[in-house]
Amino acid sequence: VQFVESGGAVVQPGGSLRLSCVVSGLTFSEYVLSWSRQPPGKERELLIGITTGGDTINYKTSVKGRFAISRDNAKSTVYLQMNNLKPEDTGLYFCNRVPRFPAWGRGTQVTVSS
Repeated sequence: VQFVESGGAVVQPGGSLRLSCVVSGLTFSEYVLSWSRQPPGKERELLIGITTGGDTINYKTSVKGRFAISRDNAKSTVYLQMNNLKPEDTGLYFCNRVPRFPAWGRGTQVTVSS
């Protein structure tokens, strides 16, 4: 199983970004998927998930209402739309399946700074 994240960038507070993650090596449509992030010097934290039916699972309250997850089964891709970004959103962002696959992708770096 492979996860390839992309779309990270440096953005000002209040800005928006859309991350993408292409997943291979599994039957994409059959899995719940998730996004996590690892802030600098901290542990990785689970943020948000999406069911096979497209329903959102909110794991972290601080991103609720600002982050939205979606999936395109035809493209084996899961997306993370991030709005009203804050400096505390800075980190390396990863996608994974649920249950979590032990090998992570390289992640994509998001830096929120003025």
